[in-house]
Amino acid sequence: MADADPLEEERTRRRTAPGENRLPPAVAVVVAAVAYALLPEQLLFAPRLAIPIVEAALLVALVASNPRRMVRRTRWSRAVSMALAGLVIATNLAALGMLVASLAKPESGGSSLLVAAIQVWLTNVIGFGLLYWELDRGGPVARRELRRDELPPADWRFSQDENGDNVTEVAASSSEHGGWIPTLVDYLYLSTTNSSAFSPTDTMPLSTRAKMLMAVQATAALFITLLIVARAVGSLAGGG
Repeated sequence: MADADPLEEERTRRRTAPGENRLPPAVAVVVAAVAYALLPEQLLFAPRLAIPIVEAALLVALVASNPRRMVRRTRWSRAVSMALAGLVIATNLAALGMLVASLAKPESGGSSLLVAAIQVWLTNVIGFGLLYWELDRGGPVARRELRRDELPPADWRFSQDENGDNVTEVAASSSEHGGWIPTLVDYLYLSTTNSSAFSPTDTMPLSTRAKMLMAVQATAALFITLLIVARAVGSLAGGG
């Protein structure tokens, strides 16, 4: 009897688990849409509800293809998912540009724009997290369904991808021994740390596109942070 293929066994183990839950990415999109809809008027380049309505329509189409679990993968659904993440990012970067212009004006409303900066930062995390989640290794369905040697090259290397030779309790949850695969939470964590530290922490970008995307995200987050600090310092100085 031929020895079992370890790659096929590992793939079977991943496939027997239910597909990734649809709820977390849906909630993330809703939070981003609400954050955008609540921005001050001077940070909007279209009617207030126009962008959230488009995002909601794209989300409904995605939910229809995979209502509860991410188990079906089609070219159009992946394109819609990336278009949705791209829309969140593009409109948020536009809002950031308007935020910079607004805060440069001496008469700008301080408190409302500081709150808006936090909304822009949050949306920055969500938008890039969703895009990373969809891009890496072929997306959430491919990561679960395909053999490791059939997956597209990884865009990011997580700590679990290199823990296989550690002590037993650590290696048990590694990609090699436990069949671990990243989910949306892992990419949102990656996005959060990149927006906070302005650089990779425990997850390293491998591909050129991953490095470019993280550079854009970190630069946007740095602008937001500098604006908040500068505004706070200016307010303290003025109050003194």
